[in-house]
Amino acid sequence: MGTSSERVISHFKEQSIGCRDLGSPFTAALCEAIAEDVEAGGPCEALIGNWPGNPRKDALSMRFCGALHHGVLTGQADALAAHYPKSRGDWELAALWPEARAYLASNIDVVRDFIQSAPQTNETRRSIALLPGFLELSAKYGLPLNLLEIGASAGLNQNWDRFSYQTDTWSRAGDSSVLVSTDWHGPPPKHLDATPIVTARAACDLNPLDIHDPDKVLRLRSYIWADQPERLARFDAAVALARASGVVVERADAGLWLKQKLASRPAGTLTVIYHSVFLQYPPRETIRDMTETITSAGEAASDDAPLAWLCFEPEALFGGTKGSPVMWSRLQTWPTGDIHIFAHSDGHATQLKYLP
Repeated sequence: MGTSSERVISHFKEQSIGCRDLGSPFTAALCEAIAEDVEAGGPCEALIGNWPGNPRKDALSMRFCGALHHGVLTGQADALAAHYPKSRGDWELAALWPEARAYLASNIDVVRDFIQSAPQTNETRRSIALLPGFLELSAKYGLPLNLLEIGASAGLNQNWDRFSYQTDTWSRAGDSSVLVSTDWHGPPPKHLDATPIVTARAACDLNPLDIHDPDKVLRLRSYIWADQPERLARFDAAVALARASGVVVERADAGLWLKQKLASRPAGTLTVIYHSVFLQYPPRETIRDMTETITSAGEAASDDAPLAWLCFEPEALFGGTKGSPVMWSRLQTWPTGDIHIFAHSDGHATQLKYLP
């Protein structure tokens, strides 16, 4: 077995542990089965055994599990669908895997084409990891917000201010049916009664998915783990809200787009650049260029045109432990340049430790 296959197997086994920790025993079992099939030289090995890139950075497990789920959602894999959690709450891998293997073997070209694209989950739960930052900015500056989201996918998180938020210790009502919840540790967010006023919203992505296209929506939905009905329901509600509110995501390189937007940001508003689980995907050069663009714009910020950079990203990207799965909620503001790490969480924001 080649080195490439060994990296793929290791990635899927690692992802299996992560899925189980994040409450998806189904996807965990699926990742284990895929790893074993690669090792055994089955159809999975033919499809991904010689994956040319870095399986972890490319989120290969999400691509591959998404391909199976997509077959189920589109009706191309009816025999497999009969064993998925939506059809069988008592699913069994022993019954499901032969059908999955058969689907992969007979649809190699379809699956190979699907996994060429980077996955996009547009996870709306991550908004709760950004919310304290938005509230802090609104309370501190008292200015309308000019929002710039990069890596926005389909733009579902542009409506963060309209979501309802619910934890065991606090809640915040929104004017939509999107409900975001998490296992919150720590006191409630500061300025929970603040009312952010959004004067403009803009967003970009290299490959924005049109929420008005049913096929694109199914593709987005396929990346959500099939045994997590709460996430699936929240996704459906967020899509309906985005359609109703006229969300737009521009197709653009984030670095170039930011340069253009920041060069013409309006006075009398607080411009907020924000993103969630995005920075781990672009090349290092792109990350460096974006950071320099933001920093340069920050140095030119003034009291009547302040700038904020709000994100939810792996701690390793900002000086934390290398290879750590922990995400930081980070806020930097200018003209002062102050930095505040205000929360730690997992990638899906299922458990969040607030650091006021």
